[in-house]
Amino acid sequence: QVQLVESGGGLVQAGGSLRLSCAASGRTDSSYAMGWFRQAPGKEREFVAAITIIGSSTYYADSVKGRFTISRDNAKNTVYLQMNRLNPEDTALYYCAADKSFPVDVSARIWGQGTQVTVSS
Repeated sequence: QVQLVESGGGLVQAGGSLRLSCAASGRTDSSYAMGWFRQAPGKEREFVAAITIIGSSTYYADSVKGRFTISRDNAKNTVYLQMNRLNPEDTALYYCAADKSFPVDVSARIWGQGTQVTVSS
């Protein structure tokens, strides 16, 4: 079992950028596919991006394709989400998740606590 901690969220203006990080600790010798999800107030949690264990394949929601990039550095036990050209519709609590299947979905086994991203107009 691993623990996930997200960081890097904050308040940005529309058109700006943020890079989110998800650091894993605990049993990091166990490999997992990773994913990023987000949940806005009153909305269901939705998929954002996913990456395989070694980062050889990625998958993105249509709403973020071309703007967001998921990557991972297994030596640092960290997965990233580079977020560019942010707009107010991207405002949400962002979570990272880990599971043994790809792409990771909302039923993933392990979740972080979330980091807030707020985009002002």
